[in-house]
Amino acid sequence: MTESTPPDRCRIVLIPPAGTPAERVVAALAGGDIASLILPQDDRDEASFQAYAEKIVPAAQAAGIAVVIAGDSRIAGRVKADGLHVEAGKANLAEAVERLQDRMMVGVGGAKTRDDALELGEERPDYIFFGRFGYDSKPEPHPRNLSLGQWWAEMIEIPCIVMAGSDVTSVGAVAATGAEFVALSAAVFADDVEPAAVIAKANALLDETAPHLGD
Repeated sequence: MTESTPPDRCRIVLIPPAGTPAERVVAALAGGDIASLILPQDDRDEASFQAYAEKIVPAAQAAGIAVVIAGDSRIAGRVKADGLHVEAGKANLAEAVERLQDRMMVGVGGAKTRDDALELGEERPDYIFFGRFGYDSKPEPHPRNLSLGQWWAEMIEIPCIVMAGSDVTSVGAVAATGAEFVALSAAVFADDVEPAAVIAKANALLDETAPHLGD
């Protein structure tokens, strides 16, 4: 969230790809409205991941952006993150919700089918993510993620995040599903682009094309 009133339409969730320097993540935050930032551990060891997150979390939170740590609740607590992202199935999600949800948001990914999603939804996470970290290599979103996002948004009150493609214009296809959030990753951090400019473009596209939520 930004300090101003957040837009009443699909909003951006930023997920840095593996190997993205912390400085480029922080630079992206200047591009405009971002609802939240999910930080995957990738192949970093615990100490390196904590140090990485510590460079990003204060800047993001100062901009009103919620920060979610993917994987390690201990690091999420140490860096004072706003949430934890779980990818390891229903049992781990249930444990995290019971233990942490009174202190931070708990979201979940990993659903590949409607049945998967409904099973995870029974644990009442704060959001469900349709997509996989690092798998946005094609310009367009994965059709399965779009289909799941549209079905979920129509049927279930728990918010969903749908992974966009590597082309920033793909945010329009995600927004058209009715999903509350669109995840951007490779599109923002390609070698030949300025991250903040891509975020600004994505917000402009969403302002122009995204339906108002609740319409």
